[in-house]
Amino acid sequence: MPRTRNDQAKTTARQLASVIKSARDIMRKDKGLSSDVDRMPMLTWIMFLKFLDDMEQNREVAATLKDKPYRSIIEPPYRWRDWAADEGGITGDALLDFVNYDEATRPDGAKGPGLFAYLRNLQATPDDPRPDVVATIFREIFNRMRNGYLLRDVINKVNGINFAASEEMHTLSLLYETMLKEMRDAAGDAGEFYTPRPVVKLMVAATDPRLGEVVEDPACGTGGFLVETFEYLRKQAQTVQDRETLQRRSIRGGEAKALPYLLGQMNLLLHGLEAPQITYGNSLATPLRDIGPRQRVDVILTNPPFGGEEEAGIQDNFPKDKRTSETALLFLQLIMRKLRRTPKPGRAVVVVPNGTLFADGVAARIKEQLLTQFSLHTIVRLPNGVFAPYTSIPTNLLFFEMGGPTPEIWYYEQPLPTGRKNYTKTKPLRFSEFEPLLEWWEAREENEHAWKVNIKDVLKYDDQGKLLSANLDVKNPNGGDEIEHRPPAELVAEIVVKERQILALMQKIEAELGVRLQWGE
Repeated sequence: MPRTRNDQAKTTARQLASVIKSARDIMRKDKGLSSDVDRMPMLTWIMFLKFLDDMEQNREVAATLKDKPYRSIIEPPYRWRDWAADEGGITGDALLDFVNYDEATRPDGAKGPGLFAYLRNLQATPDDPRPDVVATIFREIFNRMRNGYLLRDVINKVNGINFAASEEMHTLSLLYETMLKEMRDAAGDAGEFYTPRPVVKLMVAATDPRLGEVVEDPACGTGGFLVETFEYLRKQAQTVQDRETLQRRSIRGGEAKALPYLLGQMNLLLHGLEAPQITYGNSLATPLRDIGPRQRVDVILTNPPFGGEEEAGIQDNFPKDKRTSETALLFLQLIMRKLRRTPKPGRAVVVVPNGTLFADGVAARIKEQLLTQFSLHTIVRLPNGVFAPYTSIPTNLLFFEMGGPTPEIWYYEQPLPTGRKNYTKTKPLRFSEFEPLLEWWEAREENEHAWKVNIKDVLKYDDQGKLLSANLDVKNPNGGDEIEHRPPAELVAEIVVKERQILALMQKIEAELGVRLQWGE
């Protein structure tokens, strides 16, 4: 019986999963890599260089068939095919020296820059921005493997992946997303890297980006929102011109940390975005007054970090009466500034913690601007545990667009499945649970989960017209008298679990350092 396409896909998935598992098992033997958080960037940069060379060889063949010259991003002897493809090639200390040192003996026997030193100094040309992408990635990435023979073994495993095959690319992109989620699970405190895929899909579907619009995530992490947007727009691309628009003028991002920047670039590349336009750096570093029409976009989808504190130099980029160290509030101002004014009003959806809804002071003034200059048309209140176990803080989705003031706000309280009190790692949120919300989205009416609030009930002023409050934390009037706060016993249990995790971590550090730390009795 002939094999079906589905059978082939399953075989490809098993083969790729086996390759990746073998590579990670080899890495576990290296003393320089103590956890999956260390191994993930190592595997990623190796896969990145293999992927890049496979794509380059495809482009070289295409150029030859058209009788056109082609210049590779990476020149010999630094291409994968030059130093990595030969499984019996450079290895051991010679391989480590070539990868790590500024000056080394290259695989061709000549003296010259080491691999990372060469890659970090690549420069873009007017026709090709990709060398800058490669250089930016490798300026912040370091080889942490100490054993050159194990490094060669990993390289040989990755060499078995054929990035030029579309079937393998699709399967690998799915496997890579699984690896990103595993890294988040292993890190514990790296929740900022990951927004649950059902929430991402909801935000994209409800915002409905259209081909020809520019979509941005100014705090893109590993690229979840941008990947989902790319897949959403790809279904709309029917012509060569459409695909050119999708590849060159649709997706933007920004990321301040080196590891998620690298992981995000790889994630987008594996999904088919050929030259991701992701800026490495803090998106808050640009003064708001310097953001003009060219920097504005049609759609912003983001889950900016919250709970962080920005330094005074960053705060100075914002109006004096709206300066704060709270990262989420600064990003909210940035997003408002970056939405396009004309010809079509820009729109955004942003994940915010519950505290943003009821906070006073600077937060109230920022919300006043949001409500008077924009249309905050919908707030989706997510249930407890959506981001579990990395934070139990309740979260909300703010949907707004240019064109204020806001006359009224619709609220939709997403319910937990029947019989559930919370989401957990083993029983997470599923996208199908949002189907009633998406049906309601197009034909709104009040029900047990949805209600609307007049803006006059949100913005409160004194007799002199001074703002008193801007409280968006409005309880569902149709939800009964259930207590919204979590039971004390549940909170105490969570604290005990966290304390045990901290104690285990401290004991691990003590063991690794060979000393006993003072606990400050």
